[in-house]
Amino acid sequence: MKKAILFGVSCVLLTACGNNSSSQKAPKQEKNELKKVTLMLDWTPNTNHTGVYVAKANGYFKKHGLDVTIKTPGDVTADQLVAAGKAQFGISAQESVTQARDEGIPVKSIGAIIQHNTSGFMSLKSKGIESPKGFEGKTYGGFGAPIEEPIIDAVMEKEKADPNKVKVVNMGNTDFFTASKKNIDFAWVFYGWTGIEAETRGEKVNMQYLVDYDKNLDYYTPLFIANEKYIKSDKETVRAFMQSVKEGYDYAIKEPKKSADILIKEAPELKSKRELVEKSQLYLKNKYQDDASSWGIQDAAVWENYADFMKKNKVIKNEFKADDAFTNEFVEE
Repeated sequence: MKKAILFGVSCVLLTACGNNSSSQKAPKQEKNELKKVTLMLDWTPNTNHTGVYVAKANGYFKKHGLDVTIKTPGDVTADQLVAAGKAQFGISAQESVTQARDEGIPVKSIGAIIQHNTSGFMSLKSKGIESPKGFEGKTYGGFGAPIEEPIIDAVMEKEKADPNKVKVVNMGNTDFFTASKKNIDFAWVFYGWTGIEAETRGEKVNMQYLVDYDKNLDYYTPLFIANEKYIKSDKETVRAFMQSVKEGYDYAIKEPKKSADILIKEAPELKSKRELVEKSQLYLKNKYQDDASSWGIQDAAVWENYADFMKKNKVIKNEFKADDAFTNEFVEE
């Protein structure tokens, strides 16, 4: 599960952001006709997406009057498609939404998939990296996001280590295990997928979780997004979508084994990774809602803290209004 990052969304490549009126207005429907909408994932299907596939397989979307097409991203990200009105819903991350809004792009978070940040820097145990101090003299495999180096700097500075001694290279779509056996010493991953995969492979790894080094790095990743104009124009559909996936994630919390089976059936490319899917589902079942009053709820303080971090590190430049970046309207009990 790579982190979906917004690389300065270029809506000109698609259409003017939010100005595609045909995609923003709710089409007229005949009675009992299902409303067609598109969800763009942030990456290939994995256990971050289980609630979506459960909602599809268990008929929750249909129950709420929706016909949902689930797509995986190619050259264009979920953020870009949602911003341009080419997809009604997407899966993204708080860092992407924060950066997008700083650039005046009207994407908005409508529900947190996982309550606390489970990502961090992982390395094979043989690399000898037991703390951020160990990053010195090592090579980091990144994916070209502007937030990566500030985060490396932040966790290293906690241990008075020198970030200038880290070599940063872009490893693109190369998976962690392949890259680690070549020229990469550590990478930024979700433990709930890549960490669990290490367990299933029998690989010994070290992990430095971001939340252990800076409370401002405990942010929402991943999350659901929609275009702000679309939200205002068709609240009924947004509510139906979020209630459907909420039922899906609530089911995944209560039935991790059955949910893993559903994910594999809906995404057959995961069939060869059954052990990984099942173990990852067990890991995430208590992470989806965690300490929130219900699944999907977001806290303004989390948005403010991370925006402060991004502004301090000059990733964003403008004043950030947390209340404009997210809403709990569609997931509240």
